[in-house]
Amino acid sequence: MVHSLIASYDLHKKMTCISPKQANQHDLRTFHSESYISHLKSADDSTIANAESDLDSDDDDLPEDSAEYGLGFDCPKIKDLQSFVKIIAGGTISAAKLLTSQTYDTVINWCGGWHHAQRDEASGFCYVNDVVLGITELKKKFERVLYIDLDVHHGDGVENAFSFTPTVLTYSVHHLSQGYFPGTGAISSIGCGKGKGFCVNIPLKEGASNGTFVSVFKRTMPRVITNFRPSVVVIQCGADGLAGDPLGAVFNLTDTAYKECLQIVLELKLPTMILGGGGYNKANTARCWTNLTALVTGQKLDVDIPEHDFFEEYGPDFQLRIEAGYRPDKNSKDYIDALVLEVLGNLEEVDVNTTQV
Repeated sequence: MVHSLIASYDLHKKMTCISPKQANQHDLRTFHSESYISHLKSADDSTIANAESDLDSDDDDLPEDSAEYGLGFDCPKIKDLQSFVKIIAGGTISAAKLLTSQTYDTVINWCGGWHHAQRDEASGFCYVNDVVLGITELKKKFERVLYIDLDVHHGDGVENAFSFTPTVLTYSVHHLSQGYFPGTGAISSIGCGKGKGFCVNIPLKEGASNGTFVSVFKRTMPRVITNFRPSVVVIQCGADGLAGDPLGAVFNLTDTAYKECLQIVLELKLPTMILGGGGYNKANTARCWTNLTALVTGQKLDVDIPEHDFFEEYGPDFQLRIEAGYRPDKNSKDYIDALVLEVLGNLEEVDVNTTQV
């Protein structure tokens, strides 16, 4: 739906469209453990065997130790799991290589952004952490990588991967409350060891509006840029913070919030990788990412969606705009002011002039 909507506006003609290479086992091992990669293969083999013998495919058919690798529940076994993982990872690695080769200065991979997967565990629908693999590729060329996560869920897998290093600063604006996945991303989580200060977490309460979301971004990002001086930016634009998302279900954003944050990033004139992420209202996710693609390519789009293969999914109004709901914003001015003040204080730990990289 995303790519079809982009094409219906002829935005693909304003970009160079490149077919990515699948990742190989060596690529996956730059972050994921050998045991986890091997287990994914064994889980895939069991799925194929069950399919060939006409057995029902359910989690009971997984290898016995699958639970310790996070398979089952929110990361169920799926057919062709190995190929799926290699395609997802390969897209973001290929995008990173376009930046390191200096062939392009802005790359988009809406199929990327699977930020929850851990080194040896699937988590939160994410079987592979393409974000970490992409950043690892970028580090071959760029000295300091700024990772920005706009998904309503905390980017825990990426933060965990780089929490001890001062060469990657992770910045996540998300919701945090008891029982809300993944349960991490407190403002006090700022990194460890040499990486202390290089994790920035901005947890917002329910109902965050465009104004709240953009305000905290505008009030904190300049200090991040000044203190960290990134060489390249990776921005994950998970769309599950949009109003009416059936799974994110807590924020009240429209595409305007994402566009304003992305515009700030683009104005830095740094090599930039733009990734997708969550988004469970498929029509609104496609609307949002199409609007962001238009922003990157400098195009103004007609609000009336052109007829195309998925046109009926955009009813009843068949328009590109996303409307905010009526959920109250529980982020008071005092809360936001205190949040911003603490974040700015934490950023005093970040000084590339004195930190040994």
